[in-house]
Amino acid sequence: MARRPAPWEQGGDEYDYLFKIVLIGDSGVGKSNLLSRFTRNSFSLDSKSTIGVEFATRTIQVTMPASASFSSASPDLLCLLVEGKIVKAQIWDTAGQERYRAITSAYYRGAVGALLVYDVTKATTFENVKRWLKELRDHADSNIVVMLIGNKIDLKHLRSVSLEDAASFAEREGLSFVETSALDATNVDKAFQTVLTEIYRIISKKALAADEAGAGAGAVREGQSIQVSATDSSSFTSRCCSF
Repeated sequence: MARRPAPWEQGGDEYDYLFKIVLIGDSGVGKSNLLSRFTRNSFSLDSKSTIGVEFATRTIQVTMPASASFSSASPDLLCLLVEGKIVKAQIWDTAGQERYRAITSAYYRGAVGALLVYDVTKATTFENVKRWLKELRDHADSNIVVMLIGNKIDLKHLRSVSLEDAASFAEREGLSFVETSALDATNVDKAFQTVLTEIYRIISKKALAADEAGAGAGAVREGQSIQVSATDSSSFTSRCCSF
């Protein structure tokens, strides 16, 4: 039977599998606007700093197997219908301020995907990516699917972080990479969809391998937490790309 959501899962509907995704990076890099652009197709110039953790959602269509589609009915969960099963992606928008880092670090645990965001107009936010990546790797699964995102590319005249420098860093660290603009929506959908699609690809590949090996006990069961394996994740995280 499908797992019933815990009280903090605000939608109240059932699901089969749950993915946890986190947005991390310095305060002011545009994490909340990336999420609001993705979930509500909106952008706010007056966006205030996130306090603690916030949630958002959006119904989307992604490039998946023919039987897959996305839907959503809750304020914090993104639903993916795959072969009769419902997969939900819970997206956590975490605060970037120093005073909240001790609080939000607990939310990294159990995450299977992360979007690590910096501001292309502020070199300091890119320099701090190393610190955020270390914190993520200290608290999350070592095989988490991670995408490095350079946001605010609409501010071309203010750019201080080159595409080449960011791409080189991502390649060295084994991260996927893309530049975005939450203001004009450039590559925002593709960033989220790439991470979510890759997580599902890893999970379905892992489950299929378990089924073929006759190891039913090792397959992914309905309602259980999702973990990614080192072997499966390496084919994605070793790539560095720009849409």
